[in-house]
Amino acid sequence: MTRLAVVGHVEWVDFVGVDRYPPRGGLEQGQRIKAQAGGGAVVAAAVLAQLGAEVDFFCALGDDLNGHEAARELSDRGIHVHAAWRTAPTRYVFTLLDGGGERTIVTVGERLQPSGDDELEWDRLDDAAGVYLTAGDSGAARHARRAHALVATPRVLERLDDRDLRIDALVFSSSDDNEVRWADHLARQARLIVATDGERGGRWWGESEGHWPAAPPLGEIRDTYGCGDSFAAGFAFGLARGLDPARAAEIGARCGAEMLTRVGAP
Repeated sequence: MTRLAVVGHVEWVDFVGVDRYPPRGGLEQGQRIKAQAGGGAVVAAAVLAQLGAEVDFFCALGDDLNGHEAARELSDRGIHVHAAWRTAPTRYVFTLLDGGGERTIVTVGERLQPSGDDELEWDRLDDAAGVYLTAGDSGAARHARRAHALVATPRVLERLDDRDLRIDALVFSSSDDNEVRWADHLARQARLIVATDGERGGRWWGESEGHWPAAPPLGEIRDTYGCGDSFAAGFAFGLARGLDPARAAEIGARCGAEMLTRVGAP
């Protein structure tokens, strides 16, 4: 079994469906769909487990009801949770899903992230085939680099500015202005730059270059939440197994397309 890890953040997410977004100052009836652990790292860990990988998840959680429930949910999926417990509350996220499957997200509270100084089982990364990094300080990122392949989102730049960190693949959305800007800042540290482009697929460049087509969703499109991180998880899985970028992107595209058919990934 391929062993991979995720180093990143956890949020507690409330999903509420509406037919359309209310105007400013308006009123719209919504339906609460579910509440669960979420965030890009959680989505990626669940996707990797679904692909058949053994998954270690390194994170920081608030020592509160939502934090402990998130740890339980991940463990129930067969994911090995390595959590540093914080006095700050677990970040809360309110997600509105409209009738077309698009989401609008409001975050409340600090994004908790693991630190390299946390007393976690970092040694398990020494023989991990790959890591997906979404959040962490420079110490946590250096631990992540111990794995054979390191895939990261440029969102790590919100808290990390380590110019010595070498990244095998930097995965981001070409339609997200912040991610594009952060990816440009980190590009010199990455072996591959991987830009997703929704229904047009995406492209990569750097050590090699090419593009991939989008995979068709096998069902009704219900929610775009988590598609990008699902792609990144599939891409990391492919690289960790020694596949070339084209074949890794094919796996990632299938994972992203499947997520479109679900409400509130994973």
